[in-house]
Amino acid sequence: MDRFERTKKFIDLTKVEPGKKIKLCEVETGWAQNEEAKFLGKGELKERAHKLLEENRAQLTEAQDLLYANHTYSILIILQGRDAAGKDGTIKHVMSGVNPQGCRVVSFKQPSTTELAHDFMWRQVVELPEKGMIGIFNRSHYEEVLVVKVHPSLLERQNLPAGKRNEEFWRDRYEDISNYERYLVRNGTIILKFFLNVSKKEQKKRFLERLEVSDKNWKFSESDLAERDYWDEYTKAYEDMLNNTSTKWAPWFIIPADYKWFARALVGDIITTSIYALGIKCPVVDEQKKQAIETARRKLEAE
Repeated sequence: MDRFERTKKFIDLTKVEPGKKIKLCEVETGWAQNEEAKFLGKGELKERAHKLLEENRAQLTEAQDLLYANHTYSILIILQGRDAAGKDGTIKHVMSGVNPQGCRVVSFKQPSTTELAHDFMWRQVVELPEKGMIGIFNRSHYEEVLVVKVHPSLLERQNLPAGKRNEEFWRDRYEDISNYERYLVRNGTIILKFFLNVSKKEQKKRFLERLEVSDKNWKFSESDLAERDYWDEYTKAYEDMLNNTSTKWAPWFIIPADYKWFARALVGDIITTSIYALGIKCPVVDEQKKQAIETARRKLEAE
């Protein structure tokens, strides 16, 4: 089985098809995603996942070199998920072999006064990856239809024109996001959107680790625990996001995130395969460049 055939299984398993209505209560967050996985068992699947992740690290390094040399496409990876879903760890483990010169991670926190003085996507637009680069958004413009939707009082800081903040308002935001992403894709930005889907039980476990393990105390935030009280509201907001912004040009992938090794293997394989699927080749130099290379070679040999 080649990588494209194998990854197609992962894509079919996790991809949110446009028009399909997702209910997160019906989506598995663990490793037993299908009969094949159940047949292999957790131990065998975990071993294969670690091996797959190592393969993808090496292949992603090569794919990044081709991307950089070709200088036609850029890759935008968007990671969304609840607190403790594993976004930071996914970035660290999947991208560990990538040349830092060709990859940049941007984490979006609470917007500043300057950012609030612009439109709701402005701060992401200025951080978009250049041609030949891989950009990773740890959270993104989708916070504007997630945390802002769960806490609509945040809209008061955005200096918006008067009007009702009803369902039509949110539909307009979904439409604006999808249209802008289409524009980016038409201009050579490949958008890969991953929702790390962690269960409430697993999130509780990870929060407790942050409280009980001294080396992880720094990760704990009181705001994370406060947001947990809005679990159902966030579930609805995530469902609306997935159902309204998974498009042909920028689909969402729902990544089961209760087992970090499984989530990282899936994300890494989809990223690597998506870059290879572009069919990028190493640039071919013209005759003038070849002559310059030959001249330089002779000069060096004559020293």
